[in-house]
Amino acid sequence: MEAYTSFAAVYDTFMDNVPYDEWGEYLRGLLVENGIEGGLVLDLGCGTGTMTEYLANLGYDMIGVDNSEDMLDIAMEKKEKSGHDILYLCQDMREFELYGTVRSIISICDSVNYITEPEELQQVFCLADNYLDPDGVFIFDFNTEYKYRKVLGNCTIAESRDECSFIWDNYYYEEERINEYELSLFVRDEELSQNGQDIYRRYRETHFQRGYTLAEMKELLETAGMRFLAAYDAFTKDAPKEESERIYIIAGK
Repeated sequence: MEAYTSFAAVYDTFMDNVPYDEWGEYLRGLLVENGIEGGLVLDLGCGTGTMTEYLANLGYDMIGVDNSEDMLDIAMEKKEKSGHDILYLCQDMREFELYGTVRSIISICDSVNYITEPEELQQVFCLADNYLDPDGVFIFDFNTEYKYRKVLGNCTIAESRDECSFIWDNYYYEEERINEYELSLFVRDEELSQNGQDIYRRYRETHFQRGYTLAEMKELLETAGMRFLAAYDAFTKDAPKEESERIYIIAGK
């Protein structure tokens, strides 16, 4: 499971088109519908803490877990600005440890797809079950196998900004159901850029995600001892379709 390193510094820049407010309201709706109107919530795979901060603004007591120190450094900067009392832990989600149980665990932005071995994802679900309150819920999303096979895999995504640019090459291996993406970053060096001459540093990262089906997720949850409660086509209350690209799942103890 790769951790974001050089990409962490510009992650929020390239994610500024993501409607976090809409995603946050959708997530809050799912929490409230399942009886989670407050209390302690774990954001598993929290990244730079954008959603962690959003839920803290709504009154939830937040813990954020991520395996990237660079991403957590940015999350800590946001925490200092907001003044929220958020506990951030640098841990691998496959073996995270908490000091006690929580009312809910969330994991969004396809964090679970980074767990490329089903047995290891089952272990994540076991840990979620272990750290949930008796009436707690685990809410997570995932990119579907269909999305990698038909939409994302074997395509190139690129974006150019004044301060940074990226090229994101995807390679989907259908038999293994692994999507490899090679990320090339070009980040403006403020110290070297002068007199109208922009100097960019190049960074490269390679990441892997696995495409899962809804049936596989249900089986892994149930094998881990959790109860499958509901699944939705992302950001709706509609049942998932064969062409669903992202699915939200709600599970309980």
